[in-house]
Amino acid sequence: MKQKALTGLRVLEMGQLIAGPSAGRLFAEFGAEVIKVESPKGGDPIRKWRVVENGTSLWWYVQARNKKSITIDLRKAEGQEIIRGLAQEVDIIIENFRPGTLEKWGIGYEQLKELNPRLIMVRISGYGQDGPYKNKPGFGSIGEAMGGLRYLTGYPDRPPTRVGISIGDSISSLYAVIGAMMAVYHRDNGSGQGQCVDVALYESIFSFMESMLPEFDRAGVIRERTGSTLPGITPSSTYVCKDGKYVVIGANGDGIFKRLMVTIGLPEYADEPRFENNATRSEHADHLDECIENWTKTLSLGEVLKMLDESGVPAGSIYSIEDIVNDPHYQARGMIREVEVDGIGKLKVPGIVPKLSETPGDIDWVGPRLGQHNEEVLKDTLNLSNEDIEALIDQGIIGNVTNRSRN
Repeated sequence: MKQKALTGLRVLEMGQLIAGPSAGRLFAEFGAEVIKVESPKGGDPIRKWRVVENGTSLWWYVQARNKKSITIDLRKAEGQEIIRGLAQEVDIIIENFRPGTLEKWGIGYEQLKELNPRLIMVRISGYGQDGPYKNKPGFGSIGEAMGGLRYLTGYPDRPPTRVGISIGDSISSLYAVIGAMMAVYHRDNGSGQGQCVDVALYESIFSFMESMLPEFDRAGVIRERTGSTLPGITPSSTYVCKDGKYVVIGANGDGIFKRLMVTIGLPEYADEPRFENNATRSEHADHLDECIENWTKTLSLGEVLKMLDESGVPAGSIYSIEDIVNDPHYQARGMIREVEVDGIGKLKVPGIVPKLSETPGDIDWVGPRLGQHNEEVLKDTLNLSNEDIEALIDQGIIGNVTNRSRN
């Protein structure tokens, strides 16, 4: 088995739900030791979200894979003292509490870096650690709205809609990992000092808004909802086929456009000056989309895809999860994995992204039971004795874990 890229890196995850734990999952998949701190009273709420089987969410087995679970009551002084001890032993802390919460508990970044100057703290919040909105509660959905994504999503004659997943949280988790690894590189290549990585949900979304800001600044353009098309990128849209299924075609490259026109029986359009580049084509986007759909309506989805594949035109069908599971390319790339879960049996879960040739990530175990690693972490990392751990359990600081050993 190849060594993983982040073997030796230690991460303390103090977040819950989606953004912070998603970042922790990425670290864990690539070999970092990720210690997840949960409340003794029920743990991360995502353990109970969406489809639940045998008392645990199926989502949990993906979101918390490769992590170690410990339970600590962070509102109690003894629990805060455990965090101070762990902060001296880890490289990175991930947290997504409302700004000021950790400071109130005496375990904010400025307080912990006095104990460990090499510590990197990744802080994910709705609006960031400063600014007039910093104290407002913020979820990914609010970040998507404020960041500009919701305004653009949907059709112009209908209210704004949402993407069907928690995209704001997921994008923020990627920035969290990127920022943390930048800080690790800086620390380990000369400075020796950690730093704070401040990720705001709305800023993560805003950074994906392409040319919206300069176009508004210089041309007064306010991008609006346009359904399945992208303004100024032509042709690139969704078209209905003879069998009622939909195909997505992206032929906005000049050479690709020419091949598409030949394929759909309009070779004269391939060399017509008004369609010679993306800018001129975009002036006639509605006409081109109508021509393309007039062609797709005469063929089944399978026939359309076959012809476009043969012509070298990017095209694809819109996959449901059933389509994904049955797709041979997904399977060949290891993106449909099967794991064993106690009490459930075999469970399909997503594979690892990205794929590294020399130090690939992997799934070592599924999401742990609540507090499953209390003894392991507290003994090995903080050198606590059995008596110390029993005392913490009796006080309700770390919770009573039924599967703990008595050795």
